[in-house]
Amino acid sequence: MSGCSPFGMRVVHLDLKGAPPKVSYLSEIFPLFHALGANALLIEYEDMFPYEGHLKLLRAKHAYSPSEIREILYLARQNELEVIPLVQTFGHMEVYYLGEGEASRQWLQQEHNSKAKLCLSHVRAVASHVLTQHPATTPLVWDDMLRDMPEDLLEESGVPQLVEPVLWDYGADLDVHSKVLLMEKFQKCGFPRFWAASAFKGATGAHQALTPVEHHLQNHLQWLRVARAGPAGVLQGIVLTGWQRYDHFAVLCELLPVGIPSLAVCLQSLLQGGFSEDVKDRVESCLGVASLDIANFTWEGTCSFPGGDILALVTQVSLHLRSSVEALLDGNRYVTGWFSPYHRRRKVVHPVMVQHIQPEALSLLARWGALMQELEAALKRIFYPDAVEEWLEENVHPSLHRLQGLAQDLSEAAAPPAPRPGRAPEDMQEPHETGPLRTHGDPTTR
Repeated sequence: MSGCSPFGMRVVHLDLKGAPPKVSYLSEIFPLFHALGANALLIEYEDMFPYEGHLKLLRAKHAYSPSEIREILYLARQNELEVIPLVQTFGHMEVYYLGEGEASRQWLQQEHNSKAKLCLSHVRAVASHVLTQHPATTPLVWDDMLRDMPEDLLEESGVPQLVEPVLWDYGADLDVHSKVLLMEKFQKCGFPRFWAASAFKGATGAHQALTPVEHHLQNHLQWLRVARAGPAGVLQGIVLTGWQRYDHFAVLCELLPVGIPSLAVCLQSLLQGGFSEDVKDRVESCLGVASLDIANFTWEGTCSFPGGDILALVTQVSLHLRSSVEALLDGNRYVTGWFSPYHRRRKVVHPVMVQHIQPEALSLLARWGALMQELEAALKRIFYPDAVEEWLEENVHPSLHRLQGLAQDLSEAAAPPAPRPGRAPEDMQEPHETGPLRTHGDPTTR
């Protein structure tokens, strides 16, 4: 099935530290992964793993149960997807603070010791432990800490005989020549094999809601060029990363269903050795879309793949919710001229202006309120309540609350004043109904 692909393994990354999907959704999406050309999964369990004992405190509120983990592994086998677990040891933050402990400080003060050597000793210790417990396992490590290390230090460390580095780069302008040089360097240091890592989503902005497919396609086309230009027979495969958060304290980026079209384009391009009309036709067929537009990937039409309804609704929200609310509150001349924050705080409005503002406000509120309910129901079918709450609070509620606030203030300002004490209601003057009040400068006179 690999066709023209230089990558024997095509690994889809599932980042579970944000918006982890329910197992029921994985059962729907794994067959699609297989159909698109994936043959492995890199599962970053994070706090979704059902830790026991003293590690139990790491569990997320909705962590998978042991039986659900078994079901995930079973579903993967059924769809011919090898599972590679990703377990965090040293991350970017830990490496940044490497050597800050008192014992490490003293060690670093000794001649010929360095942070690079300290890092390698840790990698060697962890990899040796894993191989002792599981001799048939091959540990993989991200390459960023190894890139700038001297060749002799890498070679002498013994690490190249224990692990296989994963060279990651998510840029659309990935430097092919530099990557080839890095591969040659690793080869000289004794690493017999290594891997590539691209991105199909979650790499273009911490708050990204829609996936820029053209960027990710270019990233994969560059990796194909690296594979063809680099040393032969050393690249084992490519990990298509799909980050869900930049870290545990960051907001959610593109949800998995939103990134599926990008994943489809990238997987098929890897499988066929490039992007072509055949790839385009295959993706359209697999996803159930009428036409694929890489450059303007808005997906406002129908798509029949699992989670396609979420993609369509998220697209509506991302492209139109905020802009439509801003157009009313910040761009409508009746709102900015006759119902500004000054008027709203004092709950005063020209009666005629209510007729110009209220219908549009209520119409928008009804439209977006209905869409939010539809989106919330769709999200709840795939994600756990905390992820649904977070996504809506970050992406929907701010604009919706602005709109609700305008409608509420307008309703209160337009309400008839309460009768004054001692004054009969019948003495209150009724507003004229003979037509709109016209004053100098009123837009109704122009």
